[in-house]
Amino acid sequence: MIRNMHKELDSQQIATQLKAWALELGFARASITGVDFSHAEAGLQAWLAAGFHGEMDYMARHGLKRARPEALVPGTRSILSVFLPYQPPGAANAEAALADGERAYLSRYALGRDYHKVLRSRLQALADRLSSQIGSFGYRVFVDSAPVLEVEVARQAGNGWRGKHTLLLNREFGSFFFLGELFTDLQLPADMPMAQEHCGSCSRCISVCPTQAIVAPYQLDARRCISYLTIELQGAIPEEFRPLIGNRVYGCDDCQLVCPWNRFAVTSDEADFAVRNGLDDVTLVELFAWSEEDFKSRLAGSPIYRIGYPRWLRNMAVGLGNAPSTLAVIGALQARRNDPDALVREHVEWALARHGC
Repeated sequence: MIRNMHKELDSQQIATQLKAWALELGFARASITGVDFSHAEAGLQAWLAAGFHGEMDYMARHGLKRARPEALVPGTRSILSVFLPYQPPGAANAEAALADGERAYLSRYALGRDYHKVLRSRLQALADRLSSQIGSFGYRVFVDSAPVLEVEVARQAGNGWRGKHTLLLNREFGSFFFLGELFTDLQLPADMPMAQEHCGSCSRCISVCPTQAIVAPYQLDARRCISYLTIELQGAIPEEFRPLIGNRVYGCDDCQLVCPWNRFAVTSDEADFAVRNGLDDVTLVELFAWSEEDFKSRLAGSPIYRIGYPRWLRNMAVGLGNAPSTLAVIGALQARRNDPDALVREHVEWALARHGC
């Protein structure tokens, strides 16, 4: 029994109320799991040992803490897992953008404002509401910001299953959603994982990956993944992958776009996820022409901002190298041939060579 000066609530009542409030705050799903993820440790260790994390050193640095919530936040006894759909309404067709080599393709999750703040503020509001009812309790809010096995937490809580592309899938919402967690020291009844996954014999996500980053079902080599190459990788993109990137200049959604379950994906009514700066339907030439001030002012508050201007230009140069050989494309590249940043110059030269210049 958890008490405060006003009322008594048992753990089942708290869990029921917490999930109901989460839905009121706009989360599509909310479920609870315990803290035993020992079953995931061997797979995590093997993934790290294979070097699949690439330059994401923090993955190895945190080690098994990802699978041990009580080591990350001492006293944690239960975790609330939530997700929030992010597809913006009215966005230009993703497949059409990918098919047009002169247009820039940016992952659908990045077309609006930074999702971290949106989810974190809602989870904080949820914690505040609970504390007003039961009194002070221990908790921490996480949104892709700490060593948390987010997909495994969500899977174990019953919010879906892990697809062969390693993302969480849900029969009612597909995979176009953000995950978040509320770690708490309350002992709450856990929900059951789904009895089975629903990918069956489908392997479309594996086949469609431009760089074959999904090296086996449920196993991703991040070093080959376009999202890693255009977002996480600090230096030069390996030349073997540049032609395969196409016009994907920030992230990649191919494995999600081809997934049959995403016919159930819903659009979000969250204003912060609405398309900004026309990023759903814009040419590579136009984005490559942005000055550093343009980049900083237009992408302030966007998840894209964190890659910085040089890597933004690096990515655009690769996209332009794969674009049709028009005067506009070649002219844009030639205009940055003497860019002050060596990383940018290297990719511009590669791109120009692709056009025979």
